[in-house]
Amino acid sequence: MALRFVMVGGFLGAGKTTTLGRLARHYQAQGKRVGIVTNDQAAGLVDTVTLRQQGWAVEEVAGACFCCRFDELMQRVGALQAAERPEVILAEPVGSCTDLVATVIQPLRHLYGQQVQVAPYVVLFKPSHGQRILRGPSQEGTKPGGFSPKAAYIFRKQLEEADVIALNRIDELTAAEREELVQLVRQHYPQTPLLCLSARTGEGFDALVEWLEQEGGFGRRILDIDYDIYAAGEAELGWLNAATRWQSSTGFALDEIVLEVVQNLTERCQQQGAEIAHLKGIGWEEGGSYAVANAITSAGGSQLSLASRAIVQQAEVIINARVAVEPEWLAEQLRQVLAAEGQQRNIAVELVQMQSLRPGRPVPTHRYAQAYA
Repeated sequence: MALRFVMVGGFLGAGKTTTLGRLARHYQAQGKRVGIVTNDQAAGLVDTVTLRQQGWAVEEVAGACFCCRFDELMQRVGALQAAERPEVILAEPVGSCTDLVATVIQPLRHLYGQQVQVAPYVVLFKPSHGQRILRGPSQEGTKPGGFSPKAAYIFRKQLEEADVIALNRIDELTAAEREELVQLVRQHYPQTPLLCLSARTGEGFDALVEWLEQEGGFGRRILDIDYDIYAAGEAELGWLNAATRWQSSTGFALDEIVLEVVQNLTERCQQQGAEIAHLKGIGWEEGGSYAVANAITSAGGSQLSLASRAIVQQAEVIINARVAVEPEWLAEQLRQVLAAEGQQRNIAVELVQMQSLRPGRPVPTHRYAQAYA
């Protein structure tokens, strides 16, 4: 039996990790073994740790998008096959990446068609930025959705190549907001099926599963894309991945630590006028509970999305930030937040590793100019 490959795309903060976690539970309930591959521009990914803490077998492709690390993607899939013998692979590409039909799906179909069945390509729609971007620059000045037109270009191209668009986070929308978004998507992408769902609550999730089980002529929407604009849009975002270690002889509330670090960094971005694409953190004690906090826009603030309710004496905390600002500024702000938090709570905070960068120009391993299959 061929391995089922399910890739779920979407912009930073669209809810891909939550969606993959729910899909993994669905396939497991069907008696299927599941493997997951995550992807990032740098090592030390909150998503990888989150999914591993949930008990899933996860491999990570770091350093560039799947498209630029196609051979490594297949190596990671092979490692999962050797260790776990999965029947389904769930793949989460970098949230700033597009042109995945031409550079990932088509090469998979052509080069691995006998071993791999590729599911329809679903792209999650992020309401908080999508609403502003699709309304257009006439209402947003020169920065649609808080980003430059070049970054907004990536958002639009992601939706353009989708087999189906999934409007996620509907539990966070009013009826009027949901209807406006439905109309905007249908106006801009009239030929693309649209689903409405909440990966967090499960509302509308059955329809997504039904789509992913379909066979046929999917993954064929090759983009007409300008790689100069694409590269400039990705380079607008400052990228920060940091790993830290916290220790205290008296103990501390893990949830409070993770939320406050994300919250304080979010507030500094707001004061700077720097638009957040996604800012998230995870904290965990070895073999114990874990907490996750995130912010998906500068306007919306931060929240604790997974609570541990744990009091611990030591913990590992990873912070990932993708913000339209200089990465060096992000790194310095995080150092200040960590120092202040440690001093205030009398906790020893060690910065174990940190990478801050702007993504380089995408150079795909393969790019198909037309659909092979």
